Amino acid sequence: MIYEDPRAYLLGLEGIALLRAFTGEHDRDFVEARIAEIRRVLADEALANAAVEVDRVDSVTGYRLWSSTYDQPNGAFDIDEPVVKEIVNGLPVGVALDAACGTGRYAEFLAGRGHRVIGVDGSPDMLARARAKVPQGEFLLGDLHRLPVADAEVDLVVCALALTHVPSLEPVMAEFSRVLRPGGHLVIADMHPERVAQGAVPTVRGADGRPGRLSAHHHRIGDYLRAALPVGLHVRRCEEPLLPTATRQEPAETLGPWELWPWCLAAMVPEATRAANAGAPAQVIWHFQLGHQPPGAVSAGGNQASAH
Repeated sequence: MIYEDPRAYLLGLEGIALLRAFTGEHDRDFVEARIAEIRRVLADEALANAAVEVDRVDSVTGYRLWSSTYDQPNGAFDIDEPVVKEIVNGLPVGVALDAACGTGRYAEFLAGRGHRVIGVDGSPDMLARARAKVPQGEFLLGDLHRLPVADAEVDLVVCALALTHVPSLEPVMAEFSRVLRPGGHLVIADMHPERVAQGAVPTVRGADGRPGRLSAHHHRIGDYLRAALPVGLHVRRCEEPLLPTATRQEPAETLGPWELWPWCLAAMVPEATRAANAGAPAQVIWHFQLGHQPPGAVSAGGNQASAH
């Protein structure tokens, strides 16, 4: 269970902004405005009464609930797609695995590039939509920890906005290494750990209307390297695209619905939000290439994962 108090989020933004001021990025007027704003937040009874208990929702359940609206406009897609597509456009066409394919966002792009596409996802609801979107693809129910794909079967793995939901990167990276052919490529887009720490985690409501957030984990940048390098994955590129620059606006006067937290909360303290997010990365995007397997490496999926 997560206890979400909107004041905690607002004061967190104010705190980050004030830390930046403390190191010289802002002047005295900015600091005094932030402190005055903090007093207003603490005095706001509507905020004090708005705290809510939120369920932690596993990714299979969460994406089942989210599947019907997943393809609606999503600002995260605008951030990862230009970089991922640029990388993929420079790679040879072959067999491509869209790992955690969701509704087939990247499977559709890969098929359009001429790849033979395999999609794997843990949500039957997402897979049904992917099959309708990319009828020429092969879509399989499976888990990132045990992909239903044979050893060295694919030339390219794309995994977008999914690894935040796994508690440990090591077994997943080992699986990616297992299914790739030598010289194959892995392209990952993930929420940046700084954004995860600031609450950029999808929200859903259960069948009973209870609020829930998908389980999310804070993977440091070094965690990706510590998981990738031992299984023969070598870095070819790493990008950290920034959050879009916010336009200046007047503070929102009313608290938005919970489904829009933390975005609508940030609108209540726009100056602090701009200062806290200035130059902040939104995502991390990796391009790895598989060399030779390290001595003694053990196939994470084993022989049983070869049949599908």
